[in-house]
Formats: sequence, structure tokens, C-alpha cells
Amino acid sequence: MSAAPIRNALTIDVEDYFQVSAMAPYIPRAQWNSLPCRVEANVARILDLLDAAGVHATFFTLGWIAQRYPALVRDIVARGHELASHGHAHLRASEQTPADFANDVRLSKWILEDIGGVPVRGYRAPSFSINAANLWAFDALLAAGYRYSSSIYPIAHDHYGMPDAPRFACYPNGPGSLLELPISTVRLLNHNLPAGGGGYFRLLPYAVSRWSLRRINSLDRQAGIFYFHPWELDPGQPRQRGLGFKTRFRHYLNLHRMEARIAALTRDFHWDRMDAIFLGPL
Repeated sequence: MSAAPIRNALTIDVEDYFQVSAMAPYIPRAQWNSLPCRVEANVARILDLLDAAGVHATFFTLGWIAQRYPALVRDIVARGHELASHGHAHLRASEQTPADFANDVRLSKWILEDIGGVPVRGYRAPSFSINAANLWAFDALLAAGYRYSSSIYPIAHDHYGMPDAPRFACYPNGPGSLLELPISTVRLLNHNLPAGGGGYFRLLPYAVSRWSLRRINSLDRQAGIFYFHPWELDPGQPRQRGLGFKTRFRHYLNLHRMEARIAALTRDFHWDRMDAIFLGPL
């Protein structure tokens, strides 16, 4: 008998286009409330796409978004997906004091659980901003009642990354500490290469991501962890003026191809929620 297909974890970081960390120098936080939000419609499209494919996923959701769009949170839960935290105000963990970080993750958990009516067990730091310099963040998450984090991308990148971190599930602060579930990479020529989505998924041909996930499933015999954002399926989002070339290129590249690529992923692989895969039966 052949082994059962490996289930991979499909994850969505629920934030709007103006909350992307790379936009911070161009869009002041004070303007967020005055900008047109598109997250509700974009999440609705994703939910419909997943329904059509029969796929359940994990939605790492900002508390800021949940407060303004509670129906969005309830719809995520009603359709059978995992509700998880992306923090409250989309602040990098690496730019907060331990006390501020603890307050942010507690607040977001409380807001999401109050609106969604379900336990929130997972957390993902904005911009994968937990690294060797702030491993105390895992202790703060454990104290706040979280069961796991997915906040490390084991690659070298100009905005984030911890290339020396384990590639698969681990306990960074030792046994009994919080479980960390890193974004997927493939190991080639002594380097970790990105295989878990984000801008690389839009930049590279779809076949590269498909090959990478298949390699993780077949060679490593591990579940892949893939992520994307609602704004990545929205080529009609307002275009920001004055962006640097790198930011403009990374943010707007191939947005029009994204929905079809996500649909292809749902056909080519088996997917499930993070908690169902890594925490056992619900």
C-alpha cells in the first residue's frame, strides 16, 4: 500500500495593501483609517476559491482588521478555517519592547476570540520578525496562551529571515517552549531557498513552486507551509505614488496571475489547516 498523501498547510496573512511593512515609509500609520479598505472583498474571493476546491486553511488575522470587519472573522470561522493571530497593529516583533509585544499579542488574541468565538492557538509575526535577537518573543506567546508560532523564514532576505534556523517544526527555546513552524524552504547547494510563497511565488514560474513543494513532500517527507496575502489577488488595488523601484516591483509584480496560481496549488497538492496538521485532532 502506498503512503497517504502528505497534507500541506495553506495560510493567509490577513492584512490590507497599505499595511505591508515595505509600505511603511510611504504610508503613515495615521492614514490607515482614511484609506479605502479592500480586505473584505479580497478575503471573500479567497474563501470562495477555497470552498470550490474543498480546502481548509489558516487565516493569520490582524486584530486591527478584526475590529473593523467582524463579519469577515465570523465568515472565516463559519467556513471551517482556522482563525489565528497576526498581531494587532502589524508591528514587527523585532521593533517592539518585550512588554509592548506581550500587550500586542494578548490584545489580538482577545479580540479574535471574542469575535470569532473559537480559541486562537496560532500566531505569525509581521514580516517574520522573530529571530535570534528576540527569541524571548516565544516565551511571551506561550504566556499569552498560544500553542504555536509560524514566524521564522529560514532564508537570507533584506527584510527578514533566519537562515540558520531549523527548516521544520522545532522548539527554539527548548523542550516545553512554544512550537515554531517555519515557512517552507528547499535545501540546495548548502543554501535554503524559498518555497513557501510570498513575493517569490509571484516572481518565479509556477513550476518552480510546484517542484519545491513536491520535493519537500517526497524527499524530506514533511508538510509544506505556504502563505500569501489577500492584496496579492487584487490587481485593482489603489496604486501608491512615489514608491522606490524595489518596493514597487515586489508589491505589484504579477498580481493578475495570483488567483490562477493559487487555484492551481489547490489542485496540485493536499492542503489543510495548521492546527489540524501540527496539533492533532481538533
